[in-house]
Amino acid sequence: MMTLRTFPVLHDLSDSLFADRFNRIDRLFSQLTGNTPLPAMPAYNIRRLADNRYELTLSVPGWKESELEIETVGGQLNISGKREEEEKEETENSEERWIHRGISRSDFRASYNLPEHVKVTGASLENGLLAIELLQDIPEEEKPQRISINANSVLEHKP
Repeated sequence: MMTLRTFPVLHDLSDSLFADRFNRIDRLFSQLTGNTPLPAMPAYNIRRLADNRYELTLSVPGWKESELEIETVGGQLNISGKREEEEKEETENSEERWIHRGISRSDFRASYNLPEHVKVTGASLENGLLAIELLQDIPEEEKPQRISINANSVLEHKP
């Protein structure tokens, strides 16, 4: 399962309204068919920590560090989860059987387009939450500059 999503540094209202409509349609069909809706990707939060620091947090309950991979390639942040083979075999061959398994353990891949000048500075996994630290480092020459207007100068035209 692969999801490509533009990474919003600032909340995009239209995107969330559009996504919400699809979520409602998915829930409606799920009620009619009795199937559980499948999330397109792990649930996530984006939090501003400071003027130029952000944190992207993904919900990945039950995943181990060794099963998760984070990489950046050409301005794109890719996060994937792949279950270890021994765990797959253990689940299939064991006499242990799940009565209910509501925590998704399907392999996943989520991709985000990072805005220009945003870099990943670190990541941590704690209590089923994968936190990815982001830094927006805009060079001084590209930052907005205020230009003062000198009201006292008058241009004169000389013939």
